[in-house]
Amino acid sequence: MNKLSKTRIKKFSVVLAFALLAQALCWSIMVVGQMVTSIENTLIAHAIGAPIIAIVVSTIYYKKFNYTTPLQTALVFVSVVIAMDVFVVALLIEKSFEMFASPIGTWIPISSIFLATYLTGLVTAKQAETTSTRWSLLK
Repeated sequence: MNKLSKTRIKKFSVVLAFALLAQALCWSIMVVGQMVTSIENTLIAHAIGAPIIAIVVSTIYYKKFNYTTPLQTALVFVSVVIAMDVFVVALLIEKSFEMFASPIGTWIPISSIFLATYLTGLVTAKQAETTSTRWSLLK
């Protein structure tokens, strides 16, 4: 394996780790929510919390690493969510795909995670561009 391939794998591993972190935080909303309140309230909390988590986690990723474009990052984040929901939650935990029939249980959080991650990337890129322009004007 050449050095370029190793570098790409390391960079992809970073964005993947951030996507997994966001997924774990979303799962924590679901786990804790179900322990303290009804499933309806938990789903509402998750639908609200998922994009907030995506914004916070992706902001840290974009500011510290920024190896991928906003679209690529959003696709990785949402791919991790979908894969984990299908293979872990639906198949292993619930043993049913019923969750995918619920807009608030699945589709709203998935869509909002994608949009939040993508838009955060666009805003972060615009801020970086403005900052570098300011610095170049001051030099």
